[in-house]
Amino acid sequence: MSKVWLDLYPEHIKKEIEIPNQSLPQMLKESISAYEENIALHFNRDEITYRKLGELTDAFTAALQKAGVQKGDRVAIMLPNCPQFVISYYGSLQAGAIVTQINPMLVGKELQHILMDSGAKTIVIYEPLLPVLEQIISDTFIENVIKVNLEGRNTDHDIAVGFNQFLEVGEPPLPVNINTSEDVAVLQYTGGTTGRSKGAMLTHRNLLANVMQGAEFFNDTLEFGKERVLTVIPLFHVYGMTSGMNLAIYTGAMNILLPRFEPEELLTTIKETRPTVFPGVPTMYISLLNQAHLTNDSLESIKICISGSAPIPKEIIRQFEEKSKATILEGYGLSETSPSTHTNPYFSHRKPGSVGIGLPSTDYKIVDLGNGEKEMAPGEAGEIAIKGPQIMKGYWNMPEETAHALRNGWLYTGDIAYMDEDGYLYIVDRKKDLIIASGYNVYPRDVEEILYEHPAVQEAVVVGVPDSYRGETVKAVIVLNDDYQSEEEDLIDHCRENMAPYKVPRIIEFRKELPKTNVGKILRRKVREESH
Repeated sequence: MSKVWLDLYPEHIKKEIEIPNQSLPQMLKESISAYEENIALHFNRDEITYRKLGELTDAFTAALQKAGVQKGDRVAIMLPNCPQFVISYYGSLQAGAIVTQINPMLVGKELQHILMDSGAKTIVIYEPLLPVLEQIISDTFIENVIKVNLEGRNTDHDIAVGFNQFLEVGEPPLPVNINTSEDVAVLQYTGGTTGRSKGAMLTHRNLLANVMQGAEFFNDTLEFGKERVLTVIPLFHVYGMTSGMNLAIYTGAMNILLPRFEPEELLTTIKETRPTVFPGVPTMYISLLNQAHLTNDSLESIKICISGSAPIPKEIIRQFEEKSKATILEGYGLSETSPSTHTNPYFSHRKPGSVGIGLPSTDYKIVDLGNGEKEMAPGEAGEIAIKGPQIMKGYWNMPEETAHALRNGWLYTGDIAYMDEDGYLYIVDRKKDLIIASGYNVYPRDVEEILYEHPAVQEAVVVGVPDSYRGETVKAVIVLNDDYQSEEEDLIDHCRENMAPYKVPRIIEFRKELPKTNVGKILRRKVREESH
């Protein structure tokens, strides 16, 4: 199929873009040079200019180098949205290190897996999470622990140095030569088909390309040096990293950082700071809709509401836009694509229910679910394959998984969709069994592994079921051992102790047996169908 979607592009928006040979820290330096006195970060009513952000980033780089961090070393960041995240991220990259993104909600085993797999020797961590790290630090390679305190109170931890104290090196950073197309900038962990988390290797070029693709696609509306990006989606998530942090830096925008999503706080922040761009997830829009304080002028400053990470119901779009007068543009992406590949265009028809058309320099096709070699006709469902400069280098230390996902320059996404005659993409299902609850990725195998550790559990299968608020919620279907009786609450408590809260099953169903193939494999898809 030809690239029919490009016919929708107006003349002033480029269909293909050139990616300069520039690292992410160089991108930051350009913005500092152009917007030196502009506000770069707004957090808790405190503001940091671009010039000051540059100074703090340099200080962090120098401190890392003094602590022995070399080019290619991994630096883990386990923080909520705050200025220290941005400083640590760009400071690590400037040292030539690879940022390893870590969800602050992870518990001991989950954290240990990522730290061990990445081989990170340094971690920047939110101080209240230090007890989680202390449980498992002896089973990792961590040597340097830098704690971030946002509450203004300090506690003693022998293993950690305070963030501000760490910065007090007082020397300029040493220059590091970065090969932008080869050198990995970020390890973005995502789920494996085997249930084992994989680190998607995103290069400096991948991440710069995706920011430039988004800025070009929205160049009708984005004014460099004048935008205000409201970032409440987590920066450790690939979507928040690119559409929140990196896009704001690239365009010289003010980045308004919120560490958590709390609807009333969000509306107050919007009223006070008047953001113009709001990347969100469906759960946020649903929650805002339910706020009595949301009026027609609550969101009047916002030009673009981008919705990603999970499908947003058409009815929610209709109600939200009716009440707020803001426009929601739904998009699509993956950790492996830095993340954005598609968005409903601001410059052409928006088709509710679709995730829009490809960004500049992005090619895509729908292929058969067998060997992926036959291209499907418009309207026929198949696997989405994508090609573009935002496609990852591969999976960290996983050559077989890499070879399966990347074939002849195309990324085979594992997601099932169809394309209409105009090139708009409609997501149908996931070839993978990923559950997306409130914008967070939940991999059934992770939850099942923990359930199987409970002595009462004989068999377990985990599926996502529709949820009007979370998008999907986690359901576990359990067969108990004959010798044990167990209550639903007992199993939920077991899960709460061993996994992040968003992964914990909200629904537990007990059965005598689970549907299986003739070789004894549990039929997850059948359980999912029966649960809908």
